[in-house]
Amino acid sequence: MARLLRDLFFVAAATALLTVAASIGPARAQASTHHHEAASPHKLTLNHGRKWPTDESLRAGMARIRDVLEPQLGAAHAGQLTPEQYKALADQIETEVGAIVANCKLEPQADAMLHLVITDLGDGTDAMKGKNTQLGPAPGLVKVTQAVNQYSRYFDHPGFKRLRDLH
Repeated sequence: MARLLRDLFFVAAATALLTVAASIGPARAQASTHHHEAASPHKLTLNHGRKWPTDESLRAGMARIRDVLEPQLGAAHAGQLTPEQYKALADQIETEVGAIVANCKLEPQADAMLHLVITDLGDGTDAMKGKNTQLGPAPGLVKVTQAVNQYSRYFDHPGFKRLRDLH
């Protein structure tokens, strides 16, 4: 009886492993063909000397991020933003970044460049929320501002205005 139970256990375990292995292959193949999973560049560059193309969703989201940031820069520079205000500002930026990522329709190379900007936005908002103890809220806002300005330098967004630097 013990041998029968052991054999049944091994059959069940082997079946479970085969089922998992069979499901991993297609999932991995699907993920590797999606351009968000492609190897990312390490530095923003222009597209053969030109700015990268954008779509309406990206332009609208980045404009909203800029519009949320710009009125707060004076108070931030004067040291007048509270931790709660930094967090609220970071939450608004993260909401816009989430919408940008969800509606991403860029070609793979432009998308890879955009993800460098998005990474900097995320690092900055984490610091603004106190999640990065090495950076802090004010330097986090500087990082976000720099990311927005990098976007304006490397992406084709007619009429987009740079933010003033907070150094």
